[in-house]
Amino acid sequence: MQGRKNFTPQLFYQTSLESLVPKDNFYRILLGELDLHYLYASTSKYYGREGQGSIDPVVFFKILLVGYLNNINSDRLLLRFCGDSLSIRLFLCYDLDEELPWHSTISRTRQLYGEEVFLSLFQEVLRKCIAKGMVRGKRQCVDSAFMKANASMDSLIEKEIVDDVKAYTEELNIHSEYQVTAQNQKEVEQHHAWKKETYKDMPGSRMTIQKDEDGEEIRPKFLSNHTHYSPTDPDAKISTKPGKPRQLNYAGQLAVDDAHHVITGACASTAGSKDSAIFCEIMDQTIDNLKENNIELEEVIADAGYSSGGSLQYCEDHHIDAWIPNFGQYKPEREGFIFNADQDRYECIKEGGNRAILPFKGIRRDSKGYSKKTFRSSEKDCKDCPLREHCCGKVSKFKKLDESIHKPLYDKMHQKLTANKAYHRRW
Repeated sequence: MQGRKNFTPQLFYQTSLESLVPKDNFYRILLGELDLHYLYASTSKYYGREGQGSIDPVVFFKILLVGYLNNINSDRLLLRFCGDSLSIRLFLCYDLDEELPWHSTISRTRQLYGEEVFLSLFQEVLRKCIAKGMVRGKRQCVDSAFMKANASMDSLIEKEIVDDVKAYTEELNIHSEYQVTAQNQKEVEQHHAWKKETYKDMPGSRMTIQKDEDGEEIRPKFLSNHTHYSPTDPDAKISTKPGKPRQLNYAGQLAVDDAHHVITGACASTAGSKDSAIFCEIMDQTIDNLKENNIELEEVIADAGYSSGGSLQYCEDHHIDAWIPNFGQYKPEREGFIFNADQDRYECIKEGGNRAILPFKGIRRDSKGYSKKTFRSSEKDCKDCPLREHCCGKVSKFKKLDESIHKPLYDKMHQKLTANKAYHRRW
């Protein structure tokens, strides 16, 4: 006979959360292994001695850990997920009939604690991983990833708008006897709204608003961090990767141990920052985290995005064996020239040429702020050279070469990677 299940909720139940969660459940095991009671002392300075009790700091960080493990970046969805799971309720020490904290409490508490509290939690978890033999420490791999900001592209405002408001405010200050304060700030905003409405449809105006067939405004396809910003999250930057939509992001830097892929260092930066500019910061934290556990970092592996003179010099100063491919503009050799290291100059070796000498002329900064050594020949050496136009160009009467002041470090890395291609391909 076909069975049919009928459900009639009971008024009272004789059961417990302990009996409903299996012994081998992940969160039940984690509850027994992860002791976070030290957080009470770490967070005590953020609370007073009177008033209503706050959310338990240990519960707060456990909720954040659940969000990380399940890739949930919304506090509303996170609390809903925790409330529906028996094992997570047991992990948080909330019984079946207990109501979990509000999502707004999670947001406010996150803003309350300083960076040192989150860092101390990370270091404590790392210590436990090291104690279990999960971290070797010899080789660390560094990479970055975008982290979506909690802000919409539709919230972007043109920076010109802010400049216009500031200019109008200064104009009021100059031509009025009073200073612009919160009382007349509304006048500034009304003036800006009037200007935008007046000039938005003028041909050639930067404020021109395009509309589709239904009269809906069309947001420009390409927006720049130079021209727009998000008022809800000014630190978030517009960024994208191949095959991904343009959105507001942060950049997360991670150092991972190669033994069991345990994270040994982590820091955040704006999405517009170059990885090479953050390399020293993530390495400082990683080295400190490992030193606290009597582990010395020996090797670091990173992609070409971390290649810079500063990164290579950092590894030299800290005696770290680095494996970082040189960036695309690096040139191991100059065609038709050899470098004389003893006399610090380039020498022309082109057949049929005048064999000009390019001595060192000084160090200059280019448009991007990089320091470069300049080598330049004299007009006399290149004036009558039959290869001058091909070598120097139609206008220039001399040959000039620019090299990074860190070229010896780039050359060293190039030679090491070339000699160890098999080793490098493993990573």
